[in-house]
Amino acid sequence: MIRRHTDLEVYQRAFDAAMRIFELTKNFPKEETYSLTDQVRRSSRSVCANLAEAWRKRRYKLAFISKLGDSEAEAAETQTWIQFAAKCAYLSHEAATELYTEYDAILGMLVSMITHPDQWKL
Repeated sequence: MIRRHTDLEVYQRAFDAAMRIFELTKNFPKEETYSLTDQVRRSSRSVCANLAEAWRKRRYKLAFISKLGDSEAEAAETQTWIQFAAKCAYLSHEAATELYTEYDAILGMLVSMITHPDQWKL
């Protein structure tokens, strides 16, 4: 039974992915600290933050969908930063592929929630 946002599989996967990004970005060059490193960390964490907000707004269908849309956008943004990090050789091909694929799964779960909001409504 899902009682709080942290019980959602999509939240757990997004949180784990954000923590993986945090660990991997510790090895990014110092000159990327205030650009790529901050951006990918921020967007990956924002997926979780927007999910938490969406969960608390689920009694209002449109607000719920809107916050899920924000979470979806942040997940897609994270994929873009992963692509940049891989292209700049800050992430290995394997790590980038693993993360990108995980965000594909997260996006799929978010789209499913957006498509079927009544399933989650209070």
